[in-house]
Amino acid sequence: MKTPKKMIRKKRYFTREKFVYLFLFAFVFSIISKLVMMQVVQASDLKALGIERRTQDQSIQPERGQILDAQGHVLAQSIPAKKVYADPRTLNALIADGKDYDKQDIANKLGDILGVNSTDILDKLNKDLAWVSLAHQVDLEKVEKIQALKIPGVGFEDEQKRVYPMETLASSVLGIVNLEGHGAEGVEAYYDKDLYGTPGYTSQQQDSGLSSVLETIHNSGTPQKGANLTMTLDSTIQYLVEQQLDDLAKTTKANRISILAMDPMTGKVLGMGSRPNFNPNDYNQTNPENRKNLSTSMSYEPGSTFKIITGSAALEEGVITPDEKFEDPGYYKVGSRVITNWDSDTSIHGWLDFTQGMELSDNVVLAQVGMKLEITPFYTYLKAFGFGSKTGIDLAGEESGLLVPQDQARPIDLATMSFGQANLVTPIQLLSAISAVANGGTLYQPYVVDKIEYQDGTVKQNNPTPVRKVVSKTTADQMTKILEKVVDEGTGRLAQIPGIRVAGKTGTAQKVDPKTGGYSTTDFIASFAAFAPADNPKIAVLVTIDTPRGDSHQGGTLGGPRAKAIIEGALQYYGIPVAKETQSIVSTLPVQNFVRPMPQPFTPVRQPLAGETVIPDVTGLTLRQAGDVLAKAELHFSFSGTGLALSQNPAPGQVVNKGSTVEIKFSPLNDLINPVQEENSP
Repeated sequence: MKTPKKMIRKKRYFTREKFVYLFLFAFVFSIISKLVMMQVVQASDLKALGIERRTQDQSIQPERGQILDAQGHVLAQSIPAKKVYADPRTLNALIADGKDYDKQDIANKLGDILGVNSTDILDKLNKDLAWVSLAHQVDLEKVEKIQALKIPGVGFEDEQKRVYPMETLASSVLGIVNLEGHGAEGVEAYYDKDLYGTPGYTSQQQDSGLSSVLETIHNSGTPQKGANLTMTLDSTIQYLVEQQLDDLAKTTKANRISILAMDPMTGKVLGMGSRPNFNPNDYNQTNPENRKNLSTSMSYEPGSTFKIITGSAALEEGVITPDEKFEDPGYYKVGSRVITNWDSDTSIHGWLDFTQGMELSDNVVLAQVGMKLEITPFYTYLKAFGFGSKTGIDLAGEESGLLVPQDQARPIDLATMSFGQANLVTPIQLLSAISAVANGGTLYQPYVVDKIEYQDGTVKQNNPTPVRKVVSKTTADQMTKILEKVVDEGTGRLAQIPGIRVAGKTGTAQKVDPKTGGYSTTDFIASFAAFAPADNPKIAVLVTIDTPRGDSHQGGTLGGPRAKAIIEGALQYYGIPVAKETQSIVSTLPVQNFVRPMPQPFTPVRQPLAGETVIPDVTGLTLRQAGDVLAKAELHFSFSGTGLALSQNPAPGQVVNKGSTVEIKFSPLNDLINPVQEENSP
């Protein structure tokens, strides 16, 4: 019996419907299962993932540690600042919705406050981006002005701004800090790991509205401030160095000038400066060449100051004695080459002993000394004194100088190297080597940071580091006595200080003409090195002047008075009398009815603004006392005379910018007690 067609068709329809229902049921079940899984089983994980996708982690820059001078005065510190950014898409969306915002007007207002070209700001506001940076390290006063404008899409992030209260003082030593808060040059770079501290992190969630303002939801780390550094540099001595640098730059119009002051007994750098220089508060506006620390980076032929090294090596080896005679007919032949003196055109010295040769800075004598020493011992002492390698000073950017390779050195090279030609040195190398002679024969590694104080209270102290013994005390004493005669009777007379035994050496080196490859007859490097008191030195100074312009290019004429001024001021500061009749500390006065001038109370002309300070009264103070008072007020000073402060300019109570210079005239105690009476004209 056949099944009716109607029954077959009905059964087929029923089967199709069943499959559709099953499919729909399975689809709905899978959706419900997925929802249950997401809403119940995976709820916490998905919530965390959502937060993660809506947030971004930002590093919080830590406060950088302070840099202090040896007296505890602040040379560098960090202050709170803000990064200013904008969200152009938010602003564009509001304008599209008919809001009354003019991007040109906004750019003009922001440009005026930030000191940025308004065209640059407008270009950024026209970008189709959700975030653009407008300015870094903006002062909080400017931030308040921007906040008052209530510009949509403009926001701020915390930053630290590095400031240098003394501005250009020791700028090439301190270096700079980049926008990321890391040191890029100088001490800031060398000790960056210590100064930087530990950054924190902030997680921020994106708001779903138009403003795109980031709302902080939690901190994942608190930033830790960096360590504080105390330098060996003393602001009082640094002022003396800066004063002479400025005067030399003005009077000589030299290409480059370096002045370096050290404690020869320890390797501590007491003062260090260069010209040209820069203001680290505004380093972006300066030429990178002007930021170089010439005391550690300038490689040059030292000239006659190097005769100290040659002479010390020859004395130590016993190939000469201080009174050994040398003939100087005005020239000295080495093969086909002829060596002459700086004064050979006018003088023939005849027979001289070694001491006289040093006094006259005689090239002919020193060339003969070098030839007697011979090449191998000469190079042994070159390397022992530290030439051809870095000193290891704790500053970024030190150069190593350059020695003629020993296996390539000819007899003429030995002769010329003996009086300071052919080899290249840096000022820090040369003064470190001369200090070894000054202290009795030990080479010390120079350093500029005395200690590092971490925020947990621990202190890392940098101590004097002897590198090696280079000559005996006997040799060092012999050379010191010779250098005293250079100042007392020779080319270094302009460095004489009454009552003080000064040891020194002049240097005038011809520069190599880059066009001819020979030595120039017009361009020189003038230098002068000295230390005092010679029998127990407290300070060693090296003045280096690259290509001075003017009537003189002699190291003794240009550098001698500058070294003298620094040494004399430093010894007064240390309380060491610079003349037999000068008292080191004014405590008692020989005339009972004499009243010592003292600072008087005063009223400032007005209240100082940010970045300004009030001139204090230093009347009657010693050099050291005046330096302390002015340093606390974040001021420089220049001075003339010795004794007690007699007058100053600007006057007490005046308001000036921090880092300004106060001129002080000092007068000897006897002049204050018995002032000179001016005679009236008839």
